[in-house]
Amino acid sequence: MHDYKMLIDGQLVEGARTIDVVNPATGEPFTTAPAADAAQLEAAVSAARRAFPAWAATSCNTRRDCLVRFAQAIEDEAERLAHLLVMEQGKPLAEARFEVGATVAGIRYYASLDLPAATRDHANGSYEIARRPLGVVGAITPWNYPLILASNKFAPALLTGNTVVLKPAPTTPLTSLELGRLGSAIFPRGVFNVIADDNDLGSLLTSHPDIAKISFTGSTGTGKRVMQGAAETLKRVTLELGGNDPAIVLKDADVDRAAQGLAATAFLNAGQICAAPKRLYVADEVYSAFCDRLVAAAKALKLGAGDEDGVTLGPIQNGAQFGKVREFMEEAAAQGTVLTGGHIANRPGFFIEPTVIADLDDDARLVADEQFGPIVPVLRFSDEADAIARANAGPYGLGASIWSRDVDRARALARDLDAGTVWINQHVAIQPDIPFSGAKQSGVGTEGGIEGLMEFTRIQVINAAA
Repeated sequence: MHDYKMLIDGQLVEGARTIDVVNPATGEPFTTAPAADAAQLEAAVSAARRAFPAWAATSCNTRRDCLVRFAQAIEDEAERLAHLLVMEQGKPLAEARFEVGATVAGIRYYASLDLPAATRDHANGSYEIARRPLGVVGAITPWNYPLILASNKFAPALLTGNTVVLKPAPTTPLTSLELGRLGSAIFPRGVFNVIADDNDLGSLLTSHPDIAKISFTGSTGTGKRVMQGAAETLKRVTLELGGNDPAIVLKDADVDRAAQGLAATAFLNAGQICAAPKRLYVADEVYSAFCDRLVAAAKALKLGAGDEDGVTLGPIQNGAQFGKVREFMEEAAAQGTVLTGGHIANRPGFFIEPTVIADLDDDARLVADEQFGPIVPVLRFSDEADAIARANAGPYGLGASIWSRDVDRARALARDLDAGTVWINQHVAIQPDIPFSGAKQSGVGTEGGIEGLMEFTRIQVINAAA
């Protein structure tokens, strides 16, 4: 059994206790991970605070070099990390390899950026606008993409001169702990710290007076609690939260392309993606043809453990989420028409068949709430304005997509959607160089692009008289 350790103040250390890590493909523990107590969290934050002045004063080129070396260290162990990701998260090996590769690419992208100061003239002289680091960043990540979502936080934070305390989800701590092991040989002492917990230290981190910013990805409900915890010291926050993304298939859409594209993203990572298409609104004229093709694409998926040959759909990541998704499925099956799936797989682990359900009302829970699993409702519409209004209903506004052969028409409709990102003839097309943020209750702030880099800085103006 591998001896996983946390990284605190440049040292790889045991936890105050251990927690079981469950393989979602079996439902059984396969190893243990260290878990910090409040004293170890305090030690990590204190170390990051002590390291901050020197790291902030280090040249951007030196910080960039550390990130480039870190990316290389991850790439050197890519295959082992991908297999570990399969074990703790459940996704198919091909998806795990993609996540490791995307993590490396994202770190290298951020390492390529810079935020130079700008000097501007004004009536009484000139002023300089510079970007300064904030201090200690608390990075809290979820279990669906533990590597990519961690790098979206620590890479821009470290490049801009902040120090970091990373806390992964308790059901997927291992790959993040391995980041700590790799980073221990690269970053100066205290700059990058990684702790794990048993879902009991989040509030201490978000309310800690020495944390300058919290970057959190997770549910909207938890995000609200993070914001409450940050309010006492007016911490800056970036909150990438839940989504109930609509996809609108217009009557002139390429039906084959739409069905294949939406199946590929609705069931990706077993539907456990905040920006996955979760409500499919389809024009009457193409509804039957679209449903036939979507069902065929769902049936073509191979359900199984992520390390089994040919598997394209893995299990739900943990038992609690499995129970929630099962409730969604059973309730929707009783209210609508199951076109395919609708069952729990007859095998150990947290497996649910890819499921497509039609004939639901808009107030059905599968339509109105975020299911975060491999179940998708298909809904008819006859009027485009009505489809837009229905797509905008509800508290979420993360992403959306429109499918049409007329891209100009799709662009015009996209401007009416209450979503941070609207894709046209694609969905979940997320790249590190493109900003990603949510509308309404889907988030605060931005990740990705130069805009995401700025989130880890504050403006300082130096105003000199003539």
